[in-house]
Amino acid sequence: MHFTAEDLNRTRIAEGADPLWETVLSLHRLRESRTEPALAAWRRHAARHGPGPLRLLLPLVPPRGYFPDFLTPMAGSAGVEPGLEAVMTTPRHRLRTEIGLLVGQAHRPGHGQHAAPPSWMRSLADGEPAALRALARSLRTYHHTALGPGWPLIGQRVEADRTLRLHALRQDGTEAMLRTLGPEMRWRRPVLEVTYPRDGDLRLEGRGLLLVPSYFCTNPVTFVDTELPPVLVYPAAPPAEAAPERVAGAASRTGTGHAEGLRLRTYGSGALRGFQTRFGSLTGTRF
Repeated sequence: MHFTAEDLNRTRIAEGADPLWETVLSLHRLRESRTEPALAAWRRHAARHGPGPLRLLLPLVPPRGYFPDFLTPMAGSAGVEPGLEAVMTTPRHRLRTEIGLLVGQAHRPGHGQHAAPPSWMRSLADGEPAALRALARSLRTYHHTALGPGWPLIGQRVEADRTLRLHALRQDGTEAMLRTLGPEMRWRRPVLEVTYPRDGDLRLEGRGLLLVPSYFCTNPVTFVDTELPPVLVYPAAPPAEAAPERVAGAASRTGTGHAEGLRLRTYGSGALRGFQTRFGSLTGTRF
């Protein structure tokens, strides 16, 4: 990601957990094979209470690779309903383009060969109102049933990360804050290097960058369409790694001429410990 001085001035942190980003990214976690008890309890809860929505959502969000940008609109930062309204009003040309990319990905090497897309996906690509309403209904139902019981925990984790990034930003500026985002993101002025499945360059060109800490994110992710407002979603720091002194240290270290990013763990049983209690009680699971 290439920054100008104006981009640094316009870089900001999301106001809180984004419900549609969390919803979509949780669909990846739902299909992981890792066996942490807390994650297993959440999976059982999500599968038990959301089989209907999952039939529509899982084909749109493969376990890896591309998923359509229109599933996570900027309006989602204002809440579930504003986000769903934006999904339902996605321009038809975007629906066709992005679903076309999704279908095309399934036939590339490494992704396996799949049957023709279901008829409802073709209807969605055509922008048929009934298909868009069904998508919004599935997103809403899955979000409320699978994520709703644990949403306070998600919000707390994201708010803790947000508070610490804002502290670095206010104390030492945008560049110091960007240095705290490692290990998969490294600031080398004027570029933020991000570990990503494919190589590429995103030139912000004065648009700035919205940083979105996420509970369910395991690796940094952004929109594929570079014409969309620049967003970078990243794993919210677990509490032990997000202490103020750790962030301050990461922002000030210089090493071999550049600051070393704070090393943050990806999510494991520690990050989901709160979910273990919450979903264990809901599903009757013993730990």
